[in-house]
Amino acid sequence: MVRRPVVVVDRVPVAGSGGRAPGSGRLARTLTGWGFALPFAVLFLAFTAGPVAVSLFMSVTDLRGTDLLEPFNVNIIGLDNYLRLFGDDKFLTAAGNTAVFVVVGVPLTMVLSLLVALGLNSGLVRFQTFFRVGYYLPVVTSIVAISVVWRFLLQPETGLANEVLGLVGVDGPNWLNNPTFALPTLIVMGAWRNLGFGMVIFLAGLQAIPKDLYEAATIDGARRFAQFRHLTVPMLRPTMLFVAVITTIGYVQFFEEPFVMTQGGPLDSTLSLAYHTYNQFGFGNYGYASAMGYVLFVVVVLLSIAWFRLLRNNVD
Repeated sequence: MVRRPVVVVDRVPVAGSGGRAPGSGRLARTLTGWGFALPFAVLFLAFTAGPVAVSLFMSVTDLRGTDLLEPFNVNIIGLDNYLRLFGDDKFLTAAGNTAVFVVVGVPLTMVLSLLVALGLNSGLVRFQTFFRVGYYLPVVTSIVAISVVWRFLLQPETGLANEVLGLVGVDGPNWLNNPTFALPTLIVMGAWRNLGFGMVIFLAGLQAIPKDLYEAATIDGARRFAQFRHLTVPMLRPTMLFVAVITTIGYVQFFEEPFVMTQGGPLDSTLSLAYHTYNQFGFGNYGYASAMGYVLFVVVVLLSIAWFRLLRNNVD
């Protein structure tokens, strides 16, 4: 019987390990990761999570501006602030105005955005870059500058809108000081201002649809409307969901338009939930305003869930 020689191999440290313990590299990577994440975590806790927790506590108290000097004397009143909202006529008016702004403004903005995107994607429009920039420019323009222009256009006697109506024999109203026309005017302004955002998203969705599908549909004899209904719309469902959710969140919180253009008037016809909440903070009703803010948050969550349920069967 021949015995095979036993070869003894010395253990040599892996190159780059420096002779450290096996777990030391993992620990170093963990510490490095936490080192990068720590600044964000600190800022998030200080400026987001912390204020959210404080405002939630404030919403169940009777905290007012005069109580800030003696914060430990604040009384916890449970859900009284939330129950009080539904007996507040001003809050109900603001909720109704916000509902109208969302129900009318969101579909209007989405339809206009989709139509513009379809036109630019058709290849029949020249200078597409110019039009894309032009439609998107209001999105990145200051609301104050936009409001100044719109107020100039909507002047009752010298504004361009009433001048054009006068050419066809129509006596234009005082758009921003008439309770009947003030909110619809802000809806049109909001749709015009946000049209560019939806256009960019829809244009990206349209360009992601394979051209072969349209060629096959054309060969099968499908007309343009049939292609749009049975091909474009189903393929755009994920894009529609994204635009709908983002636009709805923005419109539920609409604040700049009434704040700059009408200050919530006339006769509270343009008072929104966000603007009413802002006013309550200004009046020093911190507990009541915090409860109002959380109601607004719940509304945003419920509407987002509704959009997901409406379109989820076609979004995969």
